[in-house]
Amino acid sequence: MTSRTRDILRLLAAVNGRRREDVSLAVMAALVHRSRFDLHRRFRQVTGETPKAYTSRVRLARAAAELLATNRLISQVASANGFASHEVFARSFTRHFGVSSRAYRARGLQGDVRIHADTVDLVAPCVGLYRMTISEQRKASVPVDIVVKELPAIHALVMRRRTTRDGIAAALSECLPTVFAYAQRHGLAMAGPPFARYPEVSMGSLVLEAGVTIAAPAPEDPGGGIEAITIPAGAAAVVIHKGPYDRLQETYQEIEAWIRDEGLLIAGPPRETYLTDPGEYPDPATWETEIAQPVRSGAAQA
Repeated sequence: MTSRTRDILRLLAAVNGRRREDVSLAVMAALVHRSRFDLHRRFRQVTGETPKAYTSRVRLARAAAELLATNRLISQVASANGFASHEVFARSFTRHFGVSSRAYRARGLQGDVRIHADTVDLVAPCVGLYRMTISEQRKASVPVDIVVKELPAIHALVMRRRTTRDGIAAALSECLPTVFAYAQRHGLAMAGPPFARYPEVSMGSLVLEAGVTIAAPAPEDPGGGIEAITIPAGAAAVVIHKGPYDRLQETYQEIEAWIRDEGLLIAGPPRETYLTDPGEYPDPATWETEIAQPVRSGAAQA
């Protein structure tokens, strides 16, 4: 990670904590001691969005979740999320979600509203930044604690892409924001952080399913490249990878060796869930990714 990229991540963490305050381009530039032109360019390089588009999207996502999770007046929700007036909020909300804030609240949500709101709060800031590449000096591997758990079935919305290992971050930055926005716009309660699943892996490429878990099956086919799937329940070798995404492959190798040593067999595609948001935690050493590799007893094949 370059120092300038780290500066942008630190800026995001600062901006995301200023829910009511001015986060104009001039204010952001002052926070990182850069010209507005330079910040605008580098901000877009890192996040894929302009500073204005980024702050508006995050504040609208959080405000939408708050509309569902609380009984606060719409004007209070608007003010709490940094909008200058109810009128500005109303126009921005309708343009972003396709319905008025009042209609959005009246429609409600299918699923646990509190979990949905917590998920939105966690994920909205940098839903397009997972798996970003960090170029810094290699450090010694940290031992990982692998355990077998019985995981429940989950319902999810995903987009599928064929890519290379080097293209994972770009694929996630395209797919995850699209799936996240669809769930919010259609009142589908999200039930946890974003994830990526790898149903097909070869030497030259892989198939990636990127998405979010939802509380209940989608009532209709999403279309537009988004699919509703159910990931079956079952046993999985589970580990928390701590640190940059660049080193995930090392943890996968440890899992594979552990499975062999335990006499188990791989029983399905692995899934990695992004527990921390780079925009809230700018230090890559603090990033946590849960890896779940489905397994079954080796004796079952005999």
